[in-house]
Amino acid sequence: MTRTVVIGATGHVGTYLVPRLVEAGHEVVAISRGQAQPYSPNRAWDEIEIRTMDRAAMERDGSFGPAIRALKPDIVIDMICFTPDSAKHLTEALADHIGHFLHTGTIWTHGFPTVVPTPEEAPKRPFGDYGIQKEAIETYLLEEAHRSGFPATVIHPGHIVGPGWAPLNPAGHFNLSVFSTLARHETLILPNFGLETVHHVHADDVAQMFMGAIANWRASTGEAFHAVSGGALTLRGYAEAMSRWFGHEPRLEFLPYETWAESQMPEDAQATWEHIARSPNCSIAKAERLLGYRPRYTSLQAVQESVAWLMAKGRIG
Repeated sequence: MTRTVVIGATGHVGTYLVPRLVEAGHEVVAISRGQAQPYSPNRAWDEIEIRTMDRAAMERDGSFGPAIRALKPDIVIDMICFTPDSAKHLTEALADHIGHFLHTGTIWTHGFPTVVPTPEEAPKRPFGDYGIQKEAIETYLLEEAHRSGFPATVIHPGHIVGPGWAPLNPAGHFNLSVFSTLARHETLILPNFGLETVHHVHADDVAQMFMGAIANWRASTGEAFHAVSGGALTLRGYAEAMSRWFGHEPRLEFLPYETWAESQMPEDAQATWEHIARSPNCSIAKAERLLGYRPRYTSLQAVQESVAWLMAKGRIG
């Protein structure tokens, strides 16, 4: 039986990935900082071993990597690594001790797109601390894979959605009032011409890609893959589609970003800028070819499932 350690297992993707691993016959050890429960409970969680570890504290004293190695894993899936030093600490501890290491990256490693849909091999010029750090981790892991044979695979999710949390909305931020505005058939004002893009992915499709990478070890090691839906959405197209999903014809207006931002909460305006400045539109051709990746959800289907869950909970209306 394959022994698989999932670090950060109770997050969005882990909710779907852990049951998939259990069903595939893996012996799963889930590493969590606290006693968090998965977003979507599944009986498969009764069959796994849960260990509590404070990664940040253990990295400071050098014990985290050795503690993971001591679990004697065949596979390690790291969903919560955010700095090159953290990646290096774990990689050095696991070198020559595991068969596969999978890291969760982000499509924000690309920064500004130049060609769309953007392939994984496009030159990367990330901006902002998160994207810069994640790009540095990817570079380090893939260099280790090619230099010393460390069996690393990097999976870059888009804007993850699914029942249990708020999706990135048509205004480019996470305030649920945008969906309420559309549901009530009120006018939604969007920045610029609404032609910037966002690229969602259902959490279960990200889990599917991890499983595909594990199943296609030879093709996936030393490589990075985009985990997104089959197509990005423009903000305008997204808003129009959601309006019609709510049963209304769209009522949209547009303002230059700077003018639009004046009427928004500062944190919402900043989140929108972070998303539209990058306007991701990523290719999945490589994952389709090498891993057999076939996303079950379009961007809209994934968002609509999330919104339906939120409406049932009384959080949108």
